[in-house]
Amino acid sequence: MSEMPAVSRRLLLGGAVATGALAAGMSAAAPAASAAEQAPRRRPGQKSMIGVPYDVHRTVRVGVIGLGNRGGGMITGWAAVPGCTVTAVCDIRADRARRAADRLVSKGEPRPAEYGGSADSYAQMLKRDDIDLVYIATPWEFHYEHGRAALLSGKHAVVELPIATELRELWDLVDTSERTRRHLMLSENCNYGRNELAMLKMAHAGLFGDITNGHGGYCHDLRELLFSDTYYTDSWRRLWHTRSTASFYPMHGLAPIAAAMDVNRGDRMATLSATATAPRGLADYRERFVPRDHPSWKETYINGDLITCMIETERGRTIRAEHEVSSPRPYSRINTLAGSRGIVEDYTGPSPTGARIYIEPDHSGHSWRDFAGYRKEFDHWLWQKVGDDAANNGGHGGMDYVLQWRTVQLMRAGLVPDIDVYDSAAWCAPVPLSAASLAKGGRPVEIPDFTRGAWRERRPGLDSTPTDMPPVG
Repeated sequence: MSEMPAVSRRLLLGGAVATGALAAGMSAAAPAASAAEQAPRRRPGQKSMIGVPYDVHRTVRVGVIGLGNRGGGMITGWAAVPGCTVTAVCDIRADRARRAADRLVSKGEPRPAEYGGSADSYAQMLKRDDIDLVYIATPWEFHYEHGRAALLSGKHAVVELPIATELRELWDLVDTSERTRRHLMLSENCNYGRNELAMLKMAHAGLFGDITNGHGGYCHDLRELLFSDTYYTDSWRRLWHTRSTASFYPMHGLAPIAAAMDVNRGDRMATLSATATAPRGLADYRERFVPRDHPSWKETYINGDLITCMIETERGRTIRAEHEVSSPRPYSRINTLAGSRGIVEDYTGPSPTGARIYIEPDHSGHSWRDFAGYRKEFDHWLWQKVGDDAANNGGHGGMDYVLQWRTVQLMRAGLVPDIDVYDSAAWCAPVPLSAASLAKGGRPVEIPDFTRGAWRERRPGLDSTPTDMPPVG
């Protein structure tokens, strides 16, 4: 593993959630300001992107920035979607762009243009006029820069988690999307999970009664990968644990629960308070398994092993979102939703779905029931339509491909996105806000209203109307 060079001031202060102010016990996110005060004014002529459909694209031409594990793994999925082609690939390491292009050719796809070798190679790629959608899978600290540049180049963007790590960056992406009239979407594949979409439909059908609370998380033992010499280039992900105390990656658990609660579509996340355990896991793992000459022995880990965000919505619901990647435990996104008439809990086994349920009046006797029958009854139309292809063309049980297929379909049919820039900003806001709350001893901080009041309006989202992929040719 090549040791990461000295961190630039731009990277540390612009891309990380911790700043000198935070280290001194103050928050760079200005948590004392009200949500209204945090909302910048729209410029003259600037309008919301809510309800704005994509222009119809006969073919969706994709450019990819970032070809590490995630980006390199997603390129064949994009190319497999009917009516989609990868026209350009880019990575700061030119050899990765070449290997990605070779892989597409080996699958019978046209060879994309290759960009790489410098930090601004992506800017050269964005000058092309044969890219409609930019998929961004670089390290977290570059998502804002690359996403913003894609919008300014006149292209739509799908950005891996999170879209940005600071409130000012989140607001700027919202405003840039509105000014350019281009959509930016968080690449939240878990929103397209089969269990998650069935849970969403059940919630909207009223099976849980009045929804009162939800619980989601990203609980994934990453210790071996974090100390790998090859998995995270230049150890970028482990180094975040040396820079800040924050919930770096809560979106996988938070976003599906927020969607089921119609956040930004009749409710909104209003306040957040965070807690953090002591940072023990990474240092303990290093002590037991990492050689003493490894570069990680120069590091001090400050992020807690478990960061918990308690979120209250405007309508009085609560969401508990957890981030835990430094502890020995089986994988779980928790994925629990409860209301006045029942509850569903995921990641419980032993059902093939991994979930269990208890709802009235179907159930009684204080005994859990299998989720399988309910998932079949409330199976989302996307899984009914493309589920057989999903696992063959994408990872994570197929939900990667469902996200890609749906994104391309929306663009080719000229439909409104399921996930918009306002959802994306809200779901990523706990990254800086958890740091702000922890800097204030866990006291609540306000969550900005990125919709500027439009959250009160009911509107469609992931629980969409069945539609077909337009024919190719």
